[in-house]
Amino acid sequence: MKTIDYIALILVIIGAINWGLIGFLRLDLVRLIFGDMTMLSRIVYSLVGIAGLYSLTFFGRIRND
Repeated sequence: MKTIDYIALILVIIGAINWGLIGFLRLDLVRLIFGDMTMLSRIVYSLVGIAGLYSLTFFGRIRND
């Protein structure tokens, strides 16, 4: 499971950086690289969202350690 955890963490970090760029500079890096709501950009947004939801499980695992 550690591999999935690391992938999820990387995707969440990418999402956080993208949101920071949107907030500070009005620059949507995903849209800039992959286009405005193309299939590829929607996949990236979806993967980041799923990774964020998966990352919620980290809280339960932290408490159990």
